[in-house]
Amino acid sequence: MNVKFLSSIWVARRAGLLIGVGLSWLAALTLCAKDAPKLSVSDRPVDRSARGASYSAVIKRVQPSVVTIYSTRTTRTQQMQRWHPFMDDPMFRQFFGEEGESSPRSRKRIEQSLGSGVIVSEDGYILTNNHVVDGADADGIKIALADGKTKLDARVIGKDPGTDLAVLKVDSAKLTAITLADSDKIEVGDVVFAIGNPFGVGQSVSMGIVSAMGRGGMPFGNMAEYEDFIQTDAAINQGNSGGALVDTEGRLIGINQSIVSRSGGSAGVGFAIPVNLARSVVEGLSANGKMARGFLGVGMQEEITPGLAKAFGLPDTGGVLVTLVMTNSPAARAGVELEDVIVEFNGKKVSDPRHLRLIVSQIAPETKATMKVIRDRKEKTLNVMVGAQPQEMLVGATEEPVLQPAEKAGDFLDGVEIMNLGRGARRQFGFPAELRGVLVTKVDADSKAAEAELHEGDVIVEIDRHPVRTVDEATELVGASKDESVLLQIYRPARGSGSTRYLSVETRKK
Repeated sequence: MNVKFLSSIWVARRAGLLIGVGLSWLAALTLCAKDAPKLSVSDRPVDRSARGASYSAVIKRVQPSVVTIYSTRTTRTQQMQRWHPFMDDPMFRQFFGEEGESSPRSRKRIEQSLGSGVIVSEDGYILTNNHVVDGADADGIKIALADGKTKLDARVIGKDPGTDLAVLKVDSAKLTAITLADSDKIEVGDVVFAIGNPFGVGQSVSMGIVSAMGRGGMPFGNMAEYEDFIQTDAAINQGNSGGALVDTEGRLIGINQSIVSRSGGSAGVGFAIPVNLARSVVEGLSANGKMARGFLGVGMQEEITPGLAKAFGLPDTGGVLVTLVMTNSPAARAGVELEDVIVEFNGKKVSDPRHLRLIVSQIAPETKATMKVIRDRKEKTLNVMVGAQPQEMLVGATEEPVLQPAEKAGDFLDGVEIMNLGRGARRQFGFPAELRGVLVTKVDADSKAAEAELHEGDVIVEIDRHPVRTVDEATELVGASKDESVLLQIYRPARGSGSTRYLSVETRKK
């Protein structure tokens, strides 16, 4: 057979096979096309005008008002090396220099920190946390605007450790200032945004709600004396300190300050300083470089327990029980008396001593105010001229005195031993000469008195509002009480001074 003819047959068969295979694939593709899902695709952006769909417009408006703060601190540390003992001799040190900048024993160390801040005025005033810039070198503070490119030198206008706030100033053309809201009008459940530069990754935004209001007196350090925090679950991390907490309209409601965390990262428990408090600090520091705070001049019971509320005939445990009225103080001139319970100050209800200190501190000195007190179970209104807080408030730490063996008063209170306050005890503990009462020498840890926080070293001044001078008088007054508890007025010694307070102690045995 002709070779060309065979070749033609082979080519024809192969072509037919290829054509057949191609038709099979085409049929398969056609079948797949018929069975493929029909996808609905829309490439238009989300309708951001719909409420709750997006807050991008709000964030875009606020972001230029939030800055990153870089600060440096120069410290000196001693090098860990052996030093010749002759260098302790001044004669030798004069040849080698003191342990200053040139000393081989001293080493310069540069520390850098990162935080955030908020532009509160177009002419360059910036609000941040005091702990962000505290201890920074005079020329060691710089801020970076939201664009990440513009960096400016900043100087400290004033610092207020009491609120952990500081005011900085930059010299620049017109800046984008944030709008301040009224933080007294926000409520738990309001949506909020935290804006700052966490971990130095760049400006970021997190979203959450207001979890609680008026937080303070918490068992962790927060570097602030005047506490009235907004709690939020919006993520706050290192670097967010001093940044903005804003509402859904982009208005500033707080300055992010601290978190509670075991890992160092956000655990959904963050705290911000309310903008109303921050505003008073900005105005005070900008005008004077330091804060001028109001002062009342009273000693206050740490808390009003249910027992104390019952003893004083109070409707609840709110308010502040006055345990001391300072001589010549604004409170004394206003007619405040021992055992008054302050329930309202300048139109604001008072919940506890922390709250009263905060309210008074925000009132300018030489300002008239009103307060409502409960005295002898009746409400009374007093007018007071708020004074200026002394530059140095003497705060004494409670000492634990070492007590000598004392005589017992068997039927006084279960688990409590007392003794007469003689001259020896006065000299030993430095009690004031005019102090009268009986000295507590022992309190059993499992007693009702210990639960009420009666301590060894306390002096019982009154029992159920009757003065006490001797152990016999104290025992007789407790025995004559028909109630389940007695009201004790005690004097508690402290360094430099002492304080008076009230305790309600159950008389029945535990």
